[in-house]
Amino acid sequence: MLILRRSSLLFLLALPVVAQVPELKEPDLPFPLLAEVTPAKTAAPQMKEGAPAAPPPVPTPAPAPPPASTGADLPPPISLLPEPGAIQSRPQATATESVVVNLINKLVERGALTKADAADLVKSAEQEAQMAQAQAQTLAETQAAVAAQSALPPLAPDQEEVRVTYIPEAVKEEIRTQIRSEVLSQARTEGWSSPTTDRRLEWAQRIKMFGDMRMRQEMLMYPAGNDNLTGAFPNFNAINTGAPFDLTNAAGTLPPQLNVDRNRDRTRLRLRLGFDVDLEDGFTAGIRLASGGNNSPVSTNQTLGSTNGNTQGGNFSKYEMWLDRAFMKYEADLTTHSHLMVELGRFQNPFFNNSQIMWDEDVNLDGIAFSVTNSWNQDLSSFFTAGAFPVFNTALNSPDNSTSKATSNDKYLLAAQFGVQFKITDDIEVKSGIAYYHWESIEGRFSSPFVPASANDAGDTDDSRPLFAQKGNTYRPIRNITATPGAAPGGNLGGTINQFQYFGLATKFRQLAWNGRVDFNHWEPMQVSLMADVVKNFGLDRAAMNDFARLDPVVNNRAGGAGAWDGGDLAWYIGMNFGKPVALFDKRGDWALNIGYRHVESDAVVDGFTESRFGNGGSNMEGYTIQGLYALSKRTWTRLAYMSANQIAGPPLQTDVFLIEFLSRF
Repeated sequence: MLILRRSSLLFLLALPVVAQVPELKEPDLPFPLLAEVTPAKTAAPQMKEGAPAAPPPVPTPAPAPPPASTGADLPPPISLLPEPGAIQSRPQATATESVVVNLINKLVERGALTKADAADLVKSAEQEAQMAQAQAQTLAETQAAVAAQSALPPLAPDQEEVRVTYIPEAVKEEIRTQIRSEVLSQARTEGWSSPTTDRRLEWAQRIKMFGDMRMRQEMLMYPAGNDNLTGAFPNFNAINTGAPFDLTNAAGTLPPQLNVDRNRDRTRLRLRLGFDVDLEDGFTAGIRLASGGNNSPVSTNQTLGSTNGNTQGGNFSKYEMWLDRAFMKYEADLTTHSHLMVELGRFQNPFFNNSQIMWDEDVNLDGIAFSVTNSWNQDLSSFFTAGAFPVFNTALNSPDNSTSKATSNDKYLLAAQFGVQFKITDDIEVKSGIAYYHWESIEGRFSSPFVPASANDAGDTDDSRPLFAQKGNTYRPIRNITATPGAAPGGNLGGTINQFQYFGLATKFRQLAWNGRVDFNHWEPMQVSLMADVVKNFGLDRAAMNDFARLDPVVNNRAGGAGAWDGGDLAWYIGMNFGKPVALFDKRGDWALNIGYRHVESDAVVDGFTESRFGNGGSNMEGYTIQGLYALSKRTWTRLAYMSANQIAGPPLQTDVFLIEFLSRF
């Protein structure tokens, strides 16, 4: 197909017109192929004065009618002319358009163009004309709008508008940090920043790591007046965790003694690292490791440079990490307002208390515990916690040096606590609980009569002695060593030699404890709290404690060291907190103060589990505590504490403790 555009017409006019006659000539139309268009008068060129007039146009003769045809070998006639109405509505042609149309018409008549080619030329020309007209109209409208806008008066400047021509780099960095933080926060919230779709990393989404670190400078001070001459402060823990001590040794050596007269400074480190694991469907697990110079239940402190009993340590030796917690937990809603929690393994102490007169903050319990909480309304709730906790289980092969093995001496703690929490007003909240603690077989038991030939001979109740103790509880001997004439190995010279002895707790423990707290929250986040704890040991038998005629009389907490037993079964604490709760410290400058006073008689609590700092640990002490905390940053704070303790029963003993601590959490 031949398509001629306007830019090609001058070239065509210069060519000689040669009629191309095909073998099969198209039939002539009964009407002109294209209407000849007369140029508009306004488009005609101006004639000069005196020039001859243009000759009139020569009429074109009408074409002859086409010959008859069968129509089998020729396509049907196609009308290329527009409808009369369309021709009439077309804009008046310009001179250039008239020449082009007439030229196309002549070329068709002479056979240089087919009717189809002519129709394509006309159609293309009309489309280009329409496009040009639309573009011209758009340009005109745009120019008119710009002109109208330029004619408007200028806008008055916004009085609050601030134009910044320079942004400091610090501000740019702050903007970038803020945007990055917002994007990451949104990513964590919506979950699209985590590769949760990758099952290989799915476990990482369910584990949360946490930890804390503490550095402490500790000063132990023993004022003048403490009894350090009569051997009145035996170290029962050292005796019971080693070989039995021969009370009648030929050298006259005293049993291990506590330090009561030499001041000591210690630098101590604590590190704890834990993991919480989401097991899904209400199940979780927890693991925590902690430092410590030994496996004491009340301390995770590692004394820097410590020799750990002169056997290992110091000289920049490495320190140990202990398994501090390992548990599984299940939580579920029993009803709309009731919640159940069950823990199994080694976990945090689940019982509510305000002070450490019974439980040191580092004590974790072994066993099983459950707790049910109920919300009765927005101002009243209750809780019930109970559990069973193994304290001691005899070693499988005990005693090692005998073919006859001993029955296991199992010790248990069974405990339950009920409490309520309610609001007196919007600003005053009260929490109170009452608990019962039943310690099974924790007291020492007197053995069957026997004659130990050496320190390796075991009694059948040796496992009733505590394998960890601090100081303060009343003790009695647990080996029934029969006085036998003759020398060893068959005798002990009437009880004057080979008195290898261990010591056990002199009383049962059946404790009833009340704990109460009142929080004043009017100045939130600052808080003022009043706290009180009371513990009474109903298992203590005063008559038995004062029976010195028995074979196993008490050996300590006696007036003057050898007089009547003057211990007790009651412990209480009262204290006040000011400032922001430590758990809510979140910025530099947060602070808290605490003032407290305690009175803990000898056998009100088990001395192995009470606070390890006050009086250097244990029971049978009274005195006050003052401490203050100040946040150095969101996750770091410092603490100063001073504690003054005096022994209640037995010889005089005063212990003052001063602490400087730096703590951080992550």
